Amino acid sequence: MSERLPVADRAQARRDTVQLLGAERRRVTRVVLLTCLATGAGLVGPYLLGRIINMVEDGTATPGTVDLLAAGVVAAACVQLLVTRYARRAVYRFGEHVLRRLREDFVGRVLSLPTRVVERSGTGDLTTRVSADVGTVGTSLRGALPEISMALLQALVLVVAITWFHPLLGLCALLGLPLMWPAAHWYLKRSRETYLAEGAALSTALESSTATAEGGRTVEGLGIQEDRRGVTDRDVGVLYRARRGSLRLRTVLFPVAESVFVLPVSVTLLVGGTLYMNGGISLGVLVTCLLYVQQLVDPMIGITQRLEELQRAGASFARLRGVRQLPEESAEPGRVPADDRIELSGVRYAYVPGHDVLRGVDLEVRPGERLAVVGPSGAGKSTIGRLLSGADVPGSGRVLLGGVPVAELSPEVLRERIVLVNQEHHVFTGTLRENLAIAAPGDDGSDETLLRALDAVDADWARELPEGLDTRVGSGGQALDPARAQQVALARVVLLDPHTVVLDEATSLLDPRTARHTERSLAVVLEGRTVIAIAHRLHTAHDADRVAVVADGRITELGPHEELISAGGAYAALWRSWHGTD
Repeated sequence: MSERLPVADRAQARRDTVQLLGAERRRVTRVVLLTCLATGAGLVGPYLLGRIINMVEDGTATPGTVDLLAAGVVAAACVQLLVTRYARRAVYRFGEHVLRRLREDFVGRVLSLPTRVVERSGTGDLTTRVSADVGTVGTSLRGALPEISMALLQALVLVVAITWFHPLLGLCALLGLPLMWPAAHWYLKRSRETYLAEGAALSTALESSTATAEGGRTVEGLGIQEDRRGVTDRDVGVLYRARRGSLRLRTVLFPVAESVFVLPVSVTLLVGGTLYMNGGISLGVLVTCLLYVQQLVDPMIGITQRLEELQRAGASFARLRGVRQLPEESAEPGRVPADDRIELSGVRYAYVPGHDVLRGVDLEVRPGERLAVVGPSGAGKSTIGRLLSGADVPGSGRVLLGGVPVAELSPEVLRERIVLVNQEHHVFTGTLRENLAIAAPGDDGSDETLLRALDAVDADWARELPEGLDTRVGSGGQALDPARAQQVALARVVLLDPHTVVLDEATSLLDPRTARHTERSLAVVLEGRTVIAIAHRLHTAHDADRVAVVADGRITELGPHEELISAGGAYAALWRSWHGTD
């Protein structure tokens, strides 16, 4: 069962926003200055037009003066256009820079989390946050944030200019704000939780559909298509209702904004006309103020419309920053194990509370020993492997490495001591050399070292690639089938050269003959290392020093192959069944 990743609260989101903006002071200052210059240039045109009207009204206008002032209007418009371009460019660059830092911080934080935390969060939640939420924040940084920041500065400058001409007209320009406040307050009070619910619903729907797609053959084999359709319909229904909720908020906010912010133009015209008729202001000042108020309408409506994007981005930002609440893997040196002896004592574990997978497991693995763990599917073999490697921690009991709890080991020590290799292998986009060199110790990533590692796992095909180690593999390059990808993963183990290797069906994707040969080659390479092999193929158990039989979450038999065969228990029955002698 997936555990939802945390979400940052309002206070933490505000602090993180201030921190991000504080780190970009120079870019923010540049954006503010350019926007103020653009807005200032926009004030010049209406002001000069007002001067022309006053001169015409007073009878002092001359063709030369009017032409000069008209040229000033055109020049101001050109300057405004040019400066606005650079202001938008600056704010877009600022947004992209912040988005890059945000994305890198999120990915870096996720990579620093303990593996068990990442795995339990589920692919849906992580995928949604790193794709949809990053995309939403990115859209806001490129669109909503630039528009709102520039609109706010423009509105402020325009209101100051109108007030400077006549304070009463300045109040008329602000008339829409008190009328807009109730709708904005109603919207802001509900928007955060609504958009968070929408993000959570999207994560759940993606998790469910991904699981169904990945397990398509299993779904068909068990005949549970209707059940999976039901789960998908339920999750999509929740997402549909969540999105209807956010749509309802927008249908209230937007119509109110568009009607309220048109009102100041009418009121300014009415009040200004009265003042003009009574000699309170000149016609030129009235026209200038009306033009300023008209300029004010678009920024205010734009702020309201972009407010929805900003709130959506705020919810996504809170989801991205929520991972910072999770504890990172300790970077401290920590305790160093005395040796490579592994002990499980009274270990119990449950993926779902109340449903134990392991029920009091006791096991000791001696340094340098080859232990095979066998048993029926669902018995708990892979869970034992995860606990041994430190990929998870027991619900109760202890898992010790050299007398030190595995959970207390630093990542560096743990990765040096124990490596888990399972059936899930990833080939990174890049060259085969790059895929192997990530596991090479220090700077020892020479061609000879990498090729020896490939030879150790019988990956003869690597020498036949068009460009050898420099052949691009993965997405967009040479496709590696699951068997070859598995050999690349095993070659990484050879390069890492850990003290202990946990092989959880690590050769299951190879054909039986190749798997047998690969396991023998690995045995030679890993001579003297502790190897714990979890397998269904019993020839692996035959070659081991001891065999642990797991059934119903317990170790029911433990001993050498020949001894267990002589005992005539569950292992002997498995062996006879494997060889078809029953």
